[in-house]
Amino acid sequence: MNVYYTLLLLICRRVRGPPKTKGKKPAAAPFGASKVVKKQRNPLFESTPKNFGIGQDIRPQTDLTRFVKWPEYVRLQRQKVILHQRLKVPPAIAQFSHTLDKNTAIQLFKLLNKYRPESKQEKKTRLEATAAAATEGKEKDNKDSKKPLFVKYGLNHIVALIEAKKASLVVIAHDVDPIELVVFLPALCRKMGVPYVIVKGKARLGTVVHKKTSAVVALQEVKSEDQRELSTIVSAAKANFSDKYEENRRQWGGGLRGNKSTQMLRKRAKASGQTISATSIGKL
Repeated sequence: MNVYYTLLLLICRRVRGPPKTKGKKPAAAPFGASKVVKKQRNPLFESTPKNFGIGQDIRPQTDLTRFVKWPEYVRLQRQKVILHQRLKVPPAIAQFSHTLDKNTAIQLFKLLNKYRPESKQEKKTRLEATAAAATEGKEKDNKDSKKPLFVKYGLNHIVALIEAKKASLVVIAHDVDPIELVVFLPALCRKMGVPYVIVKGKARLGTVVHKKTSAVVALQEVKSEDQRELSTIVSAAKANFSDKYEENRRQWGGGLRGNKSTQMLRKRAKASGQTISATSIGKL
């Protein structure tokens, strides 16, 4: 009988299913809690994800400057700049890194452009007019017969003008190559008492005298209306260059560390508990 009742109970349970367990309901979300809302997509704008696999969509353009193999002349000129920063540069060459300030340089080039040498065509026209007047027997005024005032250029010519103390102002380019061409000029100008300035760009000086580049130019004489402007520039030249010549003679250039080297030294100093100033850590 017991076996019979047990089998009957098992059959009833299978028909009814397992007994229901009374579990607790999860707590309701607090007031103001954000409910997950399904975003309604606009059927007009379908999302089309791109596949950048081989032979699939074209990749977007990225800046590949770091991976460019630059031409050799670009690499050489960049390495040269870095070498000039790292290596110790003697004072005679280092003085060419101290150039005239921007505002004074603008005034100087305005003055130089007033006295640009005449081109070949202009010179030919002037000489033809003078020759025609001479053949006709007309006497021109003294003012017109005089040779016009121009900027002087050419290294040998300017050295001769400095030695004769005829130059009013000498303008030297800072990037002459080889530098030995002009490295002696500051000392010569100082010895002869001729004011000089060092400006940026041999190409900029070249534009004044109708050439690609010019290492040095000089002003000999100017008109009376430009005399005041010249004297202002000469006083600035004396203050910045002639009077500071002895100081510049003792100052070596270059010897600057790179970022990696500076950071490494700073870490070492921090680890050893030393305190090193930023100026001393940046110099070799």
